[in-house]
Amino acid sequence: MLSKSQAKWFFLFATVGFSGVFLWLTVDTLLQVPERSHESELSDSVVRGKDIWEANNCMGCHTILGEGAYYAPELTRVVERRGEAWIRVFLKDPQAMYPGERKMVQYDFTEDEITDVIAFLDWVGKIDTNGFPAEPDLAPEPVAIAAPDTLAKAPEVFGQLCVACHSLGGTGGNVGPALDGVAQRYNRDDLRRWLEDPQAVKPGTAMPKLGLNDVQLDDLTTFLMQQN
Repeated sequence: MLSKSQAKWFFLFATVGFSGVFLWLTVDTLLQVPERSHESELSDSVVRGKDIWEANNCMGCHTILGEGAYYAPELTRVVERRGEAWIRVFLKDPQAMYPGERKMVQYDFTEDEITDVIAFLDWVGKIDTNGFPAEPDLAPEPVAIAAPDTLAKAPEVFGQLCVACHSLGGTGGNVGPALDGVAQRYNRDDLRRWLEDPQAVKPGTAMPKLGLNDVQLDDLTTFLMQQN
């Protein structure tokens, strides 16, 4: 049993000691923030993207860094999961990417605003969050694009956009038709016109206009024409 004076000193020493530990941990945390949040990459575009995120109340549906609502997908690492090209097309017209399914509002962002939103999401995704968000217990199998040699030849836009809806070699999305043997169904010119503006070729088709530039169109057409 401690005497009254011993208990008093024990309380005082313990209080001072644990307060010191708490303060040291606080200072240590604050010193790590700039590096773990890669503060040096906090560009003007990232700041503008955050302003757009807040002005449109994106957290009313989405979660980011553990904060927000759970109606729509968690976006902490969305750029890593989807890629810039996919996000850019989706933000232009969410409904066109998944006709009759997506409920996201059409915000009519400009190209510059979309660039800023992607910059913000990319910056958030690179923050050291100690593994958050965790991988789901029943995570789907990662999307692969046919054989490794086929993947090596695929243009970047194929892996970021096409596989969200189409499959090749048995893997990928199932919203649109499989792309195996697509070169047997189209000639090069018709395929390029389709990729450039699907609605102009077949009004009402579920495939959205992807807004690809000439280089992307040429690369994607060349790759698909090799799929016999």
